[in-house]
Amino acid sequence: MRPSSASPAVSSPATAPAAAGRSDWSTIKTLLPYLWVYKWRVLAALGCLIGAKVANVGIPVVMKQLIDALSISPSHPKALMVLPLGVLLAYGALRLSTTVFTELREFLFARVTQRAVRTIALQVFRHLHNLSLRFHLNRQTGGMTRDIERGTRGVSSLISYTLFNILPTLVEITLVLSYLIVKYDRWFSIITAVALVSYITFTVLVTNWRTHFRRTMNELESKASTKAIDSLINYETVKYFGNERYEASRYDEGLQTFENAAVKSQTSLSVLNTGQSLIIATAVTLILWRATAGVIDGSMSLGDLVLVNAFMIQLYIPLNFLGVIYREIKQSLADMERLFALLDQNREVADSAGATSLAAGGARVEFRHVQFSYEAKRQILFDVDFSIAAGTTTAVVGHSGSGKSTMSRLLFRFYDVNAGAITIDGQDIRNVTQESLRAAIGIVPQDTVLFNDTIEYNIAYGKPGASKADIVAAARAASIHDFIDSLPDGYATMVGERGLKLSGGEKQRVAIARTLLKDPALLIFDEATSALDSRAEQAIQAQLKEIAKNRTTLVIAHRLSTVADAEQILVLDHGRIVERGTHQALLAEDGLYAQMWQRQQARVDELPASPAEPIAAIAPTEPAAPLQYV
Repeated sequence: MRPSSASPAVSSPATAPAAAGRSDWSTIKTLLPYLWVYKWRVLAALGCLIGAKVANVGIPVVMKQLIDALSISPSHPKALMVLPLGVLLAYGALRLSTTVFTELREFLFARVTQRAVRTIALQVFRHLHNLSLRFHLNRQTGGMTRDIERGTRGVSSLISYTLFNILPTLVEITLVLSYLIVKYDRWFSIITAVALVSYITFTVLVTNWRTHFRRTMNELESKASTKAIDSLINYETVKYFGNERYEASRYDEGLQTFENAAVKSQTSLSVLNTGQSLIIATAVTLILWRATAGVIDGSMSLGDLVLVNAFMIQLYIPLNFLGVIYREIKQSLADMERLFALLDQNREVADSAGATSLAAGGARVEFRHVQFSYEAKRQILFDVDFSIAAGTTTAVVGHSGSGKSTMSRLLFRFYDVNAGAITIDGQDIRNVTQESLRAAIGIVPQDTVLFNDTIEYNIAYGKPGASKADIVAAARAASIHDFIDSLPDGYATMVGERGLKLSGGEKQRVAIARTLLKDPALLIFDEATSALDSRAEQAIQAQLKEIAKNRTTLVIAHRLSTVADAEQILVLDHGRIVERGTHQALLAEDGLYAQMWQRQQARVDELPASPAEPIAAIAPTEPAAPLQYV
């Protein structure tokens, strides 16, 4: 449906809800339940992690023993004549164990990570479909899809960095410090501990300082992406007005602000890297100084020197990487904030606690003194009260902005009424499940939007899983089968983005076929023939009347000639029903309806000879193939 002036006003668009109130810890707490589903795999992977680090720390210890065993000293003048086979085997076993435990950890945790990402992405997708129409009218698709993409990638990154990098590094640091304290002079452990505390403190402080640069980059990237996608979606409009340079200028403006933020982020990153390297270099120099002095005074062997140096090298590499990982974790948390903030969005329209499935029989519809407003200061419907008898057709007419399309949105329960009630077969639609309610209603909207897929897929969308025979039957009933059959790819023809490869009339007939396939108890035609010329409109109207037989039908129309045969016509003006009755009765009243009828008749130059013209008269005016943008 095309939003009329009665549609909700779009406030300042946002790519996603603000997530400033969500802390890093609350983001992590949201993630943990998704991981704990596979708790035994998690625990086994942690066991492998510890095993790998124990083996890794054991390698320098074995190397020390090997060097000491081969060292020539006055007490062991023949040391080189003895092959330390046991030490060599132990060294090889530890090397192998490190790799085996690491790969086993990766194997055990792979499903945990991927299932968590899959579950979260699916939950967000479902939640977005459950949010109200108001949310989707205010959001910008490009920015939101970028938030979802970055957020799901951030989940995978956070899990990987935390469990595969930070935790192993902390385990290794603990083991190394414990060994130094037990085996060597206290200065070794003091220097190592001071270096670690200084490094971690410096990294955390500087990273927290530069985190806002990342958030700024995310926001600017989302805005630039939104501008690009919006411009490309409206490609034809850009061409109509020759605004290619203007659009490029707007996009470049977004890229320029992103560039400035990225430069600031990179500059702060250089400051962080330089400070980290200074701390590590100072610590390694001091450790080697103490170890060399120990070898000179005889308190340490060459093996001890090699051991201490190997420990520092083993710590240096993950510590240097730890700074990068911490930054990535902070960035992942910033990315996940917006993703989880989408889940925090409350459903404006939700099923009640005791909601039951709609039992649709004849589908009698009643609007009981309905009042509704999109915004508190702007009421749309005032005391709307009418009923549609089961199996009959009621038309709603009125000027643009009178609230006609709002009534169909309320029937679908995209919004809840502010006062009064809407019932179907005596059941308040607020007391039934939205799934069952919408399953009972079919609509042919004014602005038909198709999926960028095949014609067959778009018709079958009315009833997923429908057979090819049912799809063809629906297409025949909508008088579009012959056109489809004339195309080179037939039903497998791609319709393009939003169906742009089809004409307005062809899209409308696809929409009619889709609704026919759904076979609903209640039909809504919202300007269903607005995209057709007069000849095609007359034929489609005859078909729609056939479709509407034995079904309750609500027709929203601007052209009064399309609703003249309705059992009841409601005239809506500024949200109020000002007239009601049959076509003839309303003409006899000589009121608003009669005035509208006279104005429209005055604009009619020529009408088809017979409104009962055969359906075969509908023939596509565009070439059958190849499809062209029209």
